[in-house]
Order: sequence, then structure tokens, then C-alpha cells
Amino acid sequence: MSWLHLMILIPFIFAIAVPYLYKKFTPRIHTGWFVLFVPLLIFSNLLTFIPTISQGNTFTATVQWLPSYNINFTTHVDGLSFVFGLLIAGIGTLVILYSIYYMSKHREALHNFYVYLLLFMGAMLGLVFSDNIFVLYVFWEMTSVSSFLLIAYWYEREKSRYGAQKSMLITIFGGLAMLAGFIMLAMISDTYSIREMVSHAAVFPSHLLFFPAMILILIGAFTKSAQFPFSIWLPDAMEAPTPISAYLHSATMVKAGIYLVARLTPVFGGSAEWFWIVSGVGIITLLYGSVNAVRQTDLKALLAYSTISQLGLIMSLLGFGSASLYFKIGEDSTVYAVAIFAAIFHLVNHSTFKGCLFMVVGIIDHETGTRDIRRLGGLIHLMPISFTLAVIGGFAMAGLPPFNGFLSKEMFFTAVLNTAQLSAFNADYIGIIIPIIAWIASVFTFVYSMILVFKTIRGKHKPEKLGREVHEAPIGMLIPPLVLASLVIVIFFFPNVLSHYLLKPALMAVLPTLAQEGELHVKISAWHGWNTELFMTLGVIGVGTLLYIYLKKWHRIYHVYPEGLTLNNIYNLGIEKMENVSRLITNRYMTGFIRHYLVYIFSFIILLLGGSMLLFDGFSFNPSADAPVNFFEAGLMIAMVITALTVLFSKNRMTSIVAVGGLGFLVSFFFVLFRAPDLALTQLVVETVTTALFLLCFYHLPQLRKEVSRVRFKAVNAVISIGVGAVVTVVALSANGNRLFASISSYYENSYELAGAKNIVNAILVDFRGFDTMLEILVLCIAGLGVYTLIKLRLSGGDKNEGTK
Repeated sequence: MSWLHLMILIPFIFAIAVPYLYKKFTPRIHTGWFVLFVPLLIFSNLLTFIPTISQGNTFTATVQWLPSYNINFTTHVDGLSFVFGLLIAGIGTLVILYSIYYMSKHREALHNFYVYLLLFMGAMLGLVFSDNIFVLYVFWEMTSVSSFLLIAYWYEREKSRYGAQKSMLITIFGGLAMLAGFIMLAMISDTYSIREMVSHAAVFPSHLLFFPAMILILIGAFTKSAQFPFSIWLPDAMEAPTPISAYLHSATMVKAGIYLVARLTPVFGGSAEWFWIVSGVGIITLLYGSVNAVRQTDLKALLAYSTISQLGLIMSLLGFGSASLYFKIGEDSTVYAVAIFAAIFHLVNHSTFKGCLFMVVGIIDHETGTRDIRRLGGLIHLMPISFTLAVIGGFAMAGLPPFNGFLSKEMFFTAVLNTAQLSAFNADYIGIIIPIIAWIASVFTFVYSMILVFKTIRGKHKPEKLGREVHEAPIGMLIPPLVLASLVIVIFFFPNVLSHYLLKPALMAVLPTLAQEGELHVKISAWHGWNTELFMTLGVIGVGTLLYIYLKKWHRIYHVYPEGLTLNNIYNLGIEKMENVSRLITNRYMTGFIRHYLVYIFSFIILLLGGSMLLFDGFSFNPSADAPVNFFEAGLMIAMVITALTVLFSKNRMTSIVAVGGLGFLVSFFFVLFRAPDLALTQLVVETVTTALFLLCFYHLPQLRKEVSRVRFKAVNAVISIGVGAVVTVVALSANGNRLFASISSYYENSYELAGAKNIVNAILVDFRGFDTMLEILVLCIAGLGVYTLIKLRLSGGDKNEGTK
């Protein structure tokens, strides 16, 4: 196993030890100090890859998982996945350090917090390092599950449960759509390897499944990265603790969809559908997020909508840049490749300034007890360091110099202006709209950035609305945002160092064809003269300043839009209606009578199975090849019928149990006659054990009072009984008389040579179908744990306590 695999597995392995460390050392030592070394170790190891990655080289390692299905745990680190890996481990280190001072070791269930966090970290690393699309999907869903647990960490709060459920429903829906897209993509490419797909991508567009696969995969990416209209889950996810918001919603989880789109751009890029869908959804999300951020009064809600906006910006850049694959090579290709470079650059910048801002907001909430902008103000003298950090992060988000956000924002303006002049995909007709939308969204971005900085830190202090004495945060809580704020400034002054070692290798991974042709040459500069991009920036600052100054005069415009037509209201109404319909249907068929349930099941079998056989002319018999029924077989069959009738008409339950066991033993005799001693032996053992358990259980059950009642004949029961028996019998006879393939039983006859087992049944269960058996055991274990938990809660009075709430 390579270091790449170990970096992914270390968080999972260490998560097992966290509960023990919490129980052993709390409250003497904060559990976060033990967890801190995990991302620090991974980040330190990743730094050693920089010399190799910067030269355009990659790392690949494979561990066989399901080799017969060509599903192996193959890790591949190139420039793109390396950038994401550094963000996951680097930001993760700072977030855990921050959480040590933010999360109380006396009041919080830190073992749960860090277990969930490590599970998420490992899942994200596995997602970005996986080369196999189905292994990637496994980690993708693990991020959804672990993020659900993190968002619902304060599960006693209704809003936390609501936000976790909302994020789970939307992202899992997208994940299932993405899985269907992956299956189609595998059918198109005849491989599960992303690298192999990229190398053969030129022949994919002509395939019938190309467009459906694209749509389904994009749904998965859009739901994960909170793109319009799936973005409604992100603001509600802000109910999670601030360290989680800083990690999941600025640098990691919400960037998973960005990663997927960038990773598959060489596969789908160059097509008009990919260009318009990705860039169109991105630019709409940019505008939607920025406009809605201005109206927020909760600091974390403001940051949530700003994150939606910034994610839309990055997504739109990936869409604009995909046009470079249409032109293949040449000057036009290089012009649009800059958009993808800008997307990767802004992704890094956004992780730095947004992570810093989330932590500053957490500090304000931690020290003042509120995130409500209307109750804050005048903190500049009480929290000078936090004010400085807020200015750096806020101005970087607004795209002002000398901060890194200015550089990537200028490149964004360059990309939208180039797209307006695009000669492909009919962009010359409607492309002019894109710069206009981008500029308007940038104005609102400037406004909400100023709201964040000045309405919170400046103004009049309102101690009567806070209820506590405000002071600066401890140094340990300030170090992580200080590191990120320092990066914001350093990147502005030395952007080409970052470009050489990280950004260009990532661009080469997204556009491998252009990289091979040597067409990729990008230099970042803060000054390009008095060009259109600079005038657009000056316009953003001028108009944005006016809108901020007169905010109270035009802010009421937000009340014009009907509340009932908001996406959140539509989602809530949809969930409510589905629950009502489900409850109505459930109440109709869940009557509490087993007879009714059997009627549903057997009627369904008769209609579906019998109807299908009749519709497709499946009923056909060929008894000529059947062996004659001898005396012993006829005798066993008559004995089985008598035993079955005994079960039905016996008035004593012990007699019925014995008859059921006898029926199983008679079946085993049939196996003996059919020369299947292994199966007969297994059947005898199972019947003996189950019969003994039944007898033991019923022996200790109380005797039921005998009631004499006349059972009326029910025609419906008779029709269904005869119908299902006839359908099953006819289907069995038809299947026996129409064998399309040779029987596989001869393969299992070599069980001793193939599996080293003398008993065929055992070999099938533990070897040939071992994976299936393992999952069945897992299901039973989960069910057993559920039963044990319910019993334990009942004994501890959990039901009683729950009912009193």
C-alpha cells in the first residue's frame, strides 16, 4: 500500500481511536490536540510532492479491490487533485486548531465532532485522489453522510436537524443522478478509469448516451456545489458549528462539484451543451447568490450566500474555459484556457479569504453571543485584530487591491469579455449578456462585502443588545485566520510563485491536450494598464459605494418579490405535500392485518409476473425431456402435502411447529434423491436448529385463550391463493422447459479445486458468494444493533422522556 492510500486511510483509522482518547484524557486535554497531527501529517507529506508536481509529473498507485469487475482503488495525483489535497489538509489543520479554542472541552461531545470531521476529511481526500469513477462515487456519498452528521452536530436544535436533512436530501439526490451518469459514461468509454476516459474522449460525443450522461453528472456536481436552483441547502447548513462551516462550506465539500466539473472537462468540454449549461448555471448562481447576500442580517447567512455567489463565479469560469477544447490548439484555445486558470486561481483565493471570514464571524459570535448584524457595531476598538482580519478578508472578497481576490476577479472580467466575443456556440448573439450579468453581480458582491466589514465592526457599539462584555479572542483562535489573511496578501504580491508550483500544473491536468502542445503560458499581473477590466472594477467600486451608502433607501425592494415563490418555500411546500401524500397512502394500506399485506404482495405477483408472462408469451411447456416420477418421489410429495395441511388445520401450536420442521426434513430427503448430499446436509442442520428454537420460544410463551369461532369462506382469499400457486407453478414449469443457457451447477461441482471446500453449499456461501453473504451478515448486525438500541432506550425510560418533551 502506497503513501497515497495511507493519506486517505489515516483519518478513518484515527477516527476509531478518537472516542478512546476523549474518554481517557477529557477534560485534562482537549481532544483536538490529538486530532491536529492527522491533517498536519498529510499536509506535510503532500508538500514533498511539489517539486515533482510542478514539473507536470503525476503519482499513481493501485490496490486491487474488486479486480473481477475492474473496480480497483487506484489513486492518481496530478496538478488538479494536488491543489485540492493541499486545501483539504491545509485548511483542515487550521480548522482543527481553531476548533480547539472554539469548542468547549467541558460542554461539547468532542468525540462525535472529531470522528465526523475525520470521516469527512478522509472522504474528501479519497474523492479527489480516486481515478476510478465508482470508487470516487463511494467517497462522494461518504462526504454527504459525514457532512449530514456535522451539520446536525447540535441535533437538539430543530434548525440543525432541518439543515442537515435538507442538505442530505438534495446532495443524495444529486449523487444518485451522478451514479446513473457514471454508469452511462462507463458504457460509453468501456472503462472506469478517468485517465483512460480523457485519453479517448474524442470519440464520445457521437454516442447516444453522451448527453444524458453529461446532464446526470452535472446534476450531481451542481447539487454538491450549491448551484442554482439547488443552492438552498447551503444557508441552512450554517447551523453547524463555525469550524465546520469554515471547513465544509469554504474550502472542501462545496468545492467537490467544482472538482468534478474540472476533472471531466476534458471528457465533455468542447461541446456546446457543456459550455452553455456549466457557464449559464454558474453565472445565474453568481447573480442569485450576490443579490440575496445583501438582504441577510445573519453574518453566517451572508457568508453562505456569498459562498454560493463565488462558487457560481468559479463554475462559470470552468464553462467559459471549456471553449478552449473546441478550438483544440492555437491562439483562440489559449485565450479561453485562461478562464480555467482563473477558476483554479479563484478557487484557491476563495478558500483563503472565505475561510478567514468564517473564522472571524465565529470569533464575533463566540465573544459577543450573536451574529445578528442589527445588534453588532463599534467592535473596532474592542476587537482590533478581528477588525483587521475582517477588512483583509472582506476586501479580498470584494475584489480590491492589494488582496488576492483582486487578481482573480480581474481575470474573471477578462474571461467574460473574451466569451462575449466567442465565435462558436452562437455566443456572438447572446454572449454580450454575460459581461453585464457578471458586472451587476460584482456590484452586489462589493455591497455585501462592505456590509460585512463596516456594519459589524464600525458604527456605534450596542452593549445593551449583547448582554456580555466583549473582548478580543484568545491568540489560539486568532492564529488560523491570521495565517489565511497573510496568504491573502502574500498571494497578491507573489502570485506567479503560486502559479508556477500549483496553478499551471492544475491547468495542465484540466487541459492535457494543450499542455502537450506547449500552448499554456499564463502570467499573473496586478497592473495591465487602463483596460476594460480596470474600468469595470472602478465602476463596481463607484456604484457599489453608492448602493452601500443609500442601502436603507432601496433595501425595501427585496420585499416586492412574493415570499411564497422563493425556492425555500417551494422546497418546504414540496416536502410537506410529499409527506402528506405518503402519510395518506401509508394509512390506507398499513391496516395492521397480515392478511391485507399478503393480499397486496400476492396480487402484485399475480398481476406483474403472470401478466408479463402472458403479455410476452412466456408460458410454454416441454415435458418430453423430464424424468419420470418414481414411487419414492410420489410418496414424498404426498407426505409433504399432508404435512402442509397439518400445519394449517392443527389446533395445537406445538403440533404445527413440529409439522413445519417435518416439512423441511422431507425437502431434505428430496435433495438426497436428487443426489445433492451437501444441500441435504445443510437443510437438515438448518431445519433442526430452527425447529428447536421455535419450540423453545413457544414453550416459554403464555398459553392463549382458546376461542371457538366459525371461519367463513372468503372467495377473494381462494382466488388469490389459487392464482399465486398457479402462477408460480406455471412459471417454474416454463423455466424448466425453456433453458436458454447451460446450467452453472457443473461449475460448482469443482468446489474443492476452486475453493478448497468439500461441501458445495458452504463453498457457495463463503467463497463464490462471499461478498453477498458478508453484506447479509452486515444487514443482520445493523438490525440487531437497532433492536438492542430500542430495547436499551426503553429500559432507560427514553420513550417516556421523549413523550414528555
